Amino acid sequence: MPRSTSVRETTFPVDPQVIEHAGALPIARRAVISSTWARRDMLTRRALLVSDVIAIELALLLAGLASDSSFRPQFAELALLALPVLPVWALLFKLYGLYDRDLKRISHGSIDDLPWLFHALIIGTLGMWFYLRALPDQRLLFVEAAVFGCAALILLVVGRSTVRSLVLARLGNERVLIAGDAPACELLVRKMATHPEYGLKPVLLLHANQAEADQSEALVGASNGGHAKVPSEIGGAEELRAIVNAGKTDRVLISRDDYSSDEVLRMIDICRRHSIKVGVVPAAADAFGPSLELDEVEGVTVLGVNPPVLGRTSRMVKRGFDLAIAAPVLLLFSLPMLAIAAAIKINSPRDPVFFSQERVGKEGRVFRLHKFRTMVRDAEEQRAALMEHSVDPRWLHIPNDPRVTKVGAFLRRMSLDELPQLFNVIKGDMSLVGPRPLPRDEDAMVAGWARGRLELTPGITGLWQVLGRTSIPFEEMVKLDYSYVANWNIWMDTRLLLRTLPAVIRGRGAN
Repeated sequence: MPRSTSVRETTFPVDPQVIEHAGALPIARRAVISSTWARRDMLTRRALLVSDVIAIELALLLAGLASDSSFRPQFAELALLALPVLPVWALLFKLYGLYDRDLKRISHGSIDDLPWLFHALIIGTLGMWFYLRALPDQRLLFVEAAVFGCAALILLVVGRSTVRSLVLARLGNERVLIAGDAPACELLVRKMATHPEYGLKPVLLLHANQAEADQSEALVGASNGGHAKVPSEIGGAEELRAIVNAGKTDRVLISRDDYSSDEVLRMIDICRRHSIKVGVVPAAADAFGPSLELDEVEGVTVLGVNPPVLGRTSRMVKRGFDLAIAAPVLLLFSLPMLAIAAAIKINSPRDPVFFSQERVGKEGRVFRLHKFRTMVRDAEEQRAALMEHSVDPRWLHIPNDPRVTKVGAFLRRMSLDELPQLFNVIKGDMSLVGPRPLPRDEDAMVAGWARGRLELTPGITGLWQVLGRTSIPFEEMVKLDYSYVANWNIWMDTRLLLRTLPAVIRGRGAN
């Protein structure tokens, strides 16, 4: 899709000495704004607003259907009574930042909106109760409020997810310029290529020197997996200014460790003055994730790192969460598990149904992990011979593993081989969500600060499984596990569980 630009002139008072010291900007500044970017922002916010209003009205219709009270002789009456206060609902969602998060963040999935939607619905439903009490012969019954709240939450999430998908399909991906060294470029390009849900397309790599550009070209070319090669250029703030003026990018990501502080500030200022989205990648802090808190000491910005400590109450909450979900899921899947066991036995009559292996768990304690057998009996004996063909030298990862049986391939594709791990969860050796449980030999390769990943019980699913499984290198998996431990809260577990099913259906990284 062709992208055009519009130019606007604005003036503002600036001290000439400040301009001379900055070496930079004229008093009349020229801001270039991509019309596609502006249209994306406007369209997304307006579409989300329309979707939210429709979801509220549909939820009220369902609440009216659920009511058998004489107050509501017609099921649509509740929805009609709410029409005058729909702008209030929109304002409430606006106050919770539900129309601005897409502009500020790269990752803005609809599941991430759940905490704010849930809280806004509680406040909005209470406001509806007061509003209907003020009307003659009207009230909001408990059954109506309950049905409305549940239906609205589901409809809001579904509607928002649909809207974001439609906007992405209509306007295409954001064009991203990455400024930084070779490893950072390689990682970001690969992430964008393997996660199309972010809607990002790297269009240019900007490097500080020729050596980094040559290294990046080799790394990206080797890891792109068939994706288009990303061109590289040498330069800093001035080169970035020319690229931005030409309207060639919608977002800029800067690796903080590869440019001087002054150069990074100049690059950020250029992006801000041209209304370009900009992000800074602090490579030294990539393992801490959202646990980083912005702090300041008399104007000096400090990144605060929360200690990864879980109190006794938090551990009890996590354990209760595991049992409350694992027990009914195990009961629900009891018959499918019997069918899987029968299929394995028919496919491999001489092999046992289950595969057990020692894994390293919380605080280094060893336990036996149980899975449905997906490989031939002597799979472990063949491991050493196959390691020379592994994509990652740190662990065995080969396409079309010859040890996998026909039934096993299907079980692995759908992650059904992991169902017996629910018994490990009930026993307490594992959690539903947590770091990946590693075999002894792989755990021995994790040293230093990364051993902190063992401070929580290992899980059936987690960041590694949701974000790509075997498509993620070993070292990055360790960082993801550490990030999970450093950031744990019950909402994170809920969010990862909700994201697990779509990840399984997509089958990304299934080996």
